[in-house]
Amino acid sequence: MSDSAAHTREDDPKSADEADGPAPEYDEGRSDESRGPAENDTASTVSTGAESVVTALEAAGAKTAFGVQGGAIMPVYDALYSSSIRHVTMAHEQGAAHAADAYGVVAGEPGLCLATSGPGATNLVTGIADADMDSDAMLALTGQVPTEFVGNDAFQETDTVGVTRPITKHNYFAGDADAVGDVVGEAFALADVGRPGPTLVDLPKDVTQTETNRTPGPPEAPPGTDPNPEARADAVEAAARAISQAERPLCLFGGGVIKADASDAARTFARTYGIPVTTTMPGIGSFPEDDNLCLSWAGMHGTGYANMAITHTDCLIAVGTRFDDRLTGGIDTFAPEAEVVHIDIDPAEISKNVHADYPLIGDAGTVLEQLTGAIRSEPDADEWREQCEAWQETYPMTYATPDDEPLKPQFVVEAFDEATDDDTIVTTGVGQHQMWASQFWTYTEPRTWVSSHGLGTMGYGVPAAIGARVAADTMGDPDRDVVCFDGDGSFLMTMQELSVAVREDLDITVAVLNNEYIGMVRQWQDAFYEGRHMASEYNWMPEFDKLAEAFGALGIRVDGYDEVAPAVEEALAYDGPAVIDFHVDPEENVLPMVPSGGANGRFALAEDQL
Repeated sequence: MSDSAAHTREDDPKSADEADGPAPEYDEGRSDESRGPAENDTASTVSTGAESVVTALEAAGAKTAFGVQGGAIMPVYDALYSSSIRHVTMAHEQGAAHAADAYGVVAGEPGLCLATSGPGATNLVTGIADADMDSDAMLALTGQVPTEFVGNDAFQETDTVGVTRPITKHNYFAGDADAVGDVVGEAFALADVGRPGPTLVDLPKDVTQTETNRTPGPPEAPPGTDPNPEARADAVEAAARAISQAERPLCLFGGGVIKADASDAARTFARTYGIPVTTTMPGIGSFPEDDNLCLSWAGMHGTGYANMAITHTDCLIAVGTRFDDRLTGGIDTFAPEAEVVHIDIDPAEISKNVHADYPLIGDAGTVLEQLTGAIRSEPDADEWREQCEAWQETYPMTYATPDDEPLKPQFVVEAFDEATDDDTIVTTGVGQHQMWASQFWTYTEPRTWVSSHGLGTMGYGVPAAIGARVAADTMGDPDRDVVCFDGDGSFLMTMQELSVAVREDLDITVAVLNNEYIGMVRQWQDAFYEGRHMASEYNWMPEFDKLAEAFGALGIRVDGYDEVAPAVEEALAYDGPAVIDFHVDPEENVLPMVPSGGANGRFALAEDQL
């Protein structure tokens, strides 16, 4: 699988394996004619379209929904009143989408969010786009004005299908009460088949209120959308020969490894042949970072040793990655000496950015198992492994803690890492704090790193922590820690969701790395804009610890090193949401750094090198 969601719709049917031909066209509001005989025409109790929607969701296995009530979606909410599905009312629809996204990442199944028409639906857009960029399975249900008013600029009307078409795997306008349940079931199934991504069903109010005696059938994705999991045998054999002959092989595991539940297969593959491993940011956790073969993650703020390995490898085995610009830097300088083996479920990603010498289209776990069976001899890579270890010693991930400078944010991340178990779930907003949380925490398990990658959405962290917490609880793991690292600017965008965490008594800990800046912008302004801090200074921030208390959460402020450990211990021990406002060094930068479009092997280790 790949790190970012593809679009499967009428004009772009690219989720099916090309070898099997194009996917069938989708018809918005599909009727049961597309399902063959009237298998659902059974005598049943008369219900409504809304009740059919909820029945379909229950049949699909949905356990939790996140949303905000409103006029056009009200019939669906009324049907949820008697449902087994838990509904978590969020403070804002964007928070509902992010919570559903994170729930799906942790639980390994599609997340579910709901909103009303107009502003409710448009407030979901950022979260849907985020899930689309990161290939996260999610279903959004939106209310819509009655069908007779569609196109008339009715109160709270928006062309939700048109607005969200570019950022969904597919979306539907459900215009028939008899078919609406099947449409919802199909959308739920489609979100998780092949390359995952968000789907959306727009539900006119008259359709959800209309009576129907049709019982939805089992949730099924459209025929032709479930690609062949196996790569072609001849392609596998050719790639296996290239790997065996390599002297400097390197695995690059992307987010698709985690989405395919292929982490075990990835670990077996790398360890069987002694191949060093680096990951993308979405791939963090696919391979344990305390393993001797692991070089951590690569890219703009990846480790120096990961970027050196990519620069000098002669055979790059890339699994489930779309080779985005934050990973590659300049395409011409990316892995310049390597033959590239690219495994991906989506043929559209093959050679889109980086040319694949050995394209292997299929499921990440299945194809890795095929490769494992096809490689006849282990690559002769003893000297290469020694070189990778030498780079780790040459470019260690370290930071200074002078007594005359403020608290360093990296120290806070390491303090939390030391105080928590390996299965702790980490969520983040976007910015410098996100980079430090990914650099200075040792990740050993998949689905423990939950962040916004492709879209880079500030404000993702707190609602994601709520979704992750609910997912862990639903999976029967209430003692698992959930820690959110946020920046002051990012936290300010969605901190209203703390009210939800308090209301639901959710045990989450939010660590605000407060430097009174939009820190990453300030870093770039210092490096590339001669230090002109236009609109990046946030010295007008409120006191977050007191705000947390106003919401009903535990609030703590920390200014120095000696306060860190006691605050971390208190927050983790607190049974409920806690916020620690860490006032950290405002001048601290994220390093290493590869300048945008630069060569991975020419990373800056200090500010004066930018």
